[in-house]
Amino acid sequence: MKGVLLVNLGSPDSPDPKDVKKYLGEFLMDERVIDVPLWARTLLVKGIILNTRPKASAAAYKKIWWDEGSPLIVLSERLQEKIQKQVDFPVALAMRYGSMTIKKGLQELADKGVDEVFLMPLYPQYAMATTETILVLAEAVRKEHFPNIKIQDLKAFYNNKNYINVLSNSIAKHLEGKDYEHLLFSYHGVPERHIRKSDITKSHCKIDGSCCATPSPAHEFCYRHQCLEVTRLVGKTLKLKAGTFSTSFQSRLGFDPWLQPYTDRTIERLGKEGIKKMAIVTPAFVSDCLETLEEIAMEGEEIFHEMGGKDFTTIPCLNDDKEFVDLLSNWINEWALSETISA
Repeated sequence: MKGVLLVNLGSPDSPDPKDVKKYLGEFLMDERVIDVPLWARTLLVKGIILNTRPKASAAAYKKIWWDEGSPLIVLSERLQEKIQKQVDFPVALAMRYGSMTIKKGLQELADKGVDEVFLMPLYPQYAMATTETILVLAEAVRKEHFPNIKIQDLKAFYNNKNYINVLSNSIAKHLEGKDYEHLLFSYHGVPERHIRKSDITKSHCKIDGSCCATPSPAHEFCYRHQCLEVTRLVGKTLKLKAGTFSTSFQSRLGFDPWLQPYTDRTIERLGKEGIKKMAIVTPAFVSDCLETLEEIAMEGEEIFHEMGGKDFTTIPCLNDDKEFVDLLSNWINEWALSETISA
């Protein structure tokens, strides 16, 4: 029997500092998130970050928390429910971090008799700290607890024509009637070393002005290339004029070099350059969350206004948009028929 497991990032159980601390501990101790030796990661996370950051993060979560719960969880559940209506076998939901574990998701499917799972990481682009950590953990859980289950995963779909059309349509819909001067594509940042570690050629990724535009097998796992390609493809689809849109990276942590340009500094620069009306979209996420609702929609807007900007339009993630639901459902049904998926 077939089944589907949707996997998103995760969330604290509540905006209480204790729950936030527990969540951050699991998230930041992941060796694919902070990829340093265990002793150094333990010292950094448990010795420093978890003694300083939970209170501030909890305050940020409180700003965006809904009556129904965490926005990311609520939106993911809505997505799951709508997909379930379009497929004829069980669709479960799990999170990489937090209480909605991958083990619980696989158990839910196993209890319904599922022995073939289509694992769908809800990330358009591939990265160590997102897709890879989901796939590695899912396989470890499968081997230990569900040896009779077969898992096939959805590949990164950043350049899938249908996905680009869905994303472009969503952007166009939310910008309809908006007189913006610049559209910023903001992606979640990662350390530059993650890009080099993911380079299967061990030589292509230079993180310069040319490697991401030069065809290479490395692009299959290059987060930077895949982000830049989403921007390029959407720009082409929407016929955006050169100079009216750009790419940046948000949410950096620590002092190591992360992918640039940084979103906060880009927003600041645009304001200083006289841009009065800007819009921003966050295509690394499919569900609105702390990084989109607080860091971008609140902090980003505040920076823009401080720099003299006036109109700041935040474009929602795809969330449970009908076209996105239809797209994922089509991929699931295609998998069920052919057991291959070419996103």
